[in-house]
Amino acid sequence: MKFIDEVEILAIGGAGGNGCLAFRREKYVPRGGPSGGDGGRGGHVVLRADRSLTTLLDLKYRPRLVAGRGEHGRGSDQYGRGGDDLVVRVPVGTVVHDRDTQELLADLDRHGAEAVIARGGKGGLGNIHFKTSTNQAPRHTTPGEPGEERNLRLELRLLADVGVLGFPNAGKSSLIARISAARPKIGDYPFTTLVPQLGVVRVDEGSTFVVADVPGLIEGAHAGTGLGTRFLRHLSRTALLLHMLDLSPDSGRDPLHDFGVINRELALADPALAAKPQIVAANKLDLAEARERFPELEAALAAEGHTVLGISAATGDGLPALIAAVARALNELRRGATTAATADPAPATAAEGREHG
Repeated sequence: MKFIDEVEILAIGGAGGNGCLAFRREKYVPRGGPSGGDGGRGGHVVLRADRSLTTLLDLKYRPRLVAGRGEHGRGSDQYGRGGDDLVVRVPVGTVVHDRDTQELLADLDRHGAEAVIARGGKGGLGNIHFKTSTNQAPRHTTPGEPGEERNLRLELRLLADVGVLGFPNAGKSSLIARISAARPKIGDYPFTTLVPQLGVVRVDEGSTFVVADVPGLIEGAHAGTGLGTRFLRHLSRTALLLHMLDLSPDSGRDPLHDFGVINRELALADPALAAKPQIVAANKLDLAEARERFPELEAALAAEGHTVLGISAATGDGLPALIAAVARALNELRRGATTAATADPAPATAAEGREHG
């Protein structure tokens, strides 16, 4: 399935039905009076998060969403039926922005979460509402209101505990394949990974965490160079970053320089990304030259307060220690978040739900 993580759509709420102009004409009921009912409201356009979806592909080919129209009112005081809501499933992690105002409308970050993105119009009033002591036979009604119309931008931001980042060919995909059941495409050329990959890592019985392999970053990524900012958004929800460095001498790279470049790109793209805690994985220690370079790298980064672990994604060496370190860091972050939430609970916010009536 093609991975699509950003789409633009037009959402249109259903129009309300018109109010009815009618009068009672019943035998033995002289001057029966007005009997025109109200029109039904138009349907809403609703997005619902569904964990079974992993891409916005369906909406790529369905850029116009229109909810059902409300029925017109009828005689004999009969009100029109409300229009059907249009409920559209999207992946968990979908964020909705208004394209015209850039306003954040919804963040569907859990299974089953819903948001009304275009409201249906109100139904018109029938002539039963306009009878007065001086106007016993009103001939006035109101039309149904048009539905809300919105130009929207939907972005998918993957939900993962750990984001794996680094330069192309640092070994990110090989690591994901080793520690999880994910099977990303692996090659010895730049930008092997073209779409984010998710993998579930089992720590022990009943304990797991989710890792996201983000396509390789290069200098200038924050401005769109390489694969640019397109996939940086997938790191925004992660609690921890796993920064992979290539120690292979054949790569022609300076791992310390690469570390600084990637962190500058994170800061330029979003300062909150650069502020996330990181664990550094120095890869390719199955090579003798890489093992010789490791102590110097470890000392330099440890002096800056970073945890540095030597691994080989190709052979699996060092991976149990890396998984354990990531699990410990995540547990500490979760405990800290729980303590902070208990000490100073923030006001709850939720995606806007549906209204009926």
